[in-house]
Amino acid sequence: MDYLKERVIKTAHLMLDGRRTVREVAKIVGFCKSTVHYDLTNRLKEIDYQLYLKIRELLDYNKNVRHIRGGQATKNKYSLH
Repeated sequence: MDYLKERVIKTAHLMLDGRRTVREVAKIVGFCKSTVHYDLTNRLKEIDYQLYLKIRELLDYNKNVRHIRGGQATKNKYSLH
């Protein structure tokens, strides 16, 4: 069980340190985004509640700006270089 706790805390710090998205963290750690999201929302709450609150804040922020990021990605895809 120590491995699991260590993985969850490492993943949380990776996300916070770079203010990354779940997808970005998933690519770095080599797990699917569903696993990373589950670790950060369910497991982390039981392991370190204060760290969970910081992650929750970042997850909520990312959710609130995703429509902007998506629009920017589409704009970049179709813009003439």
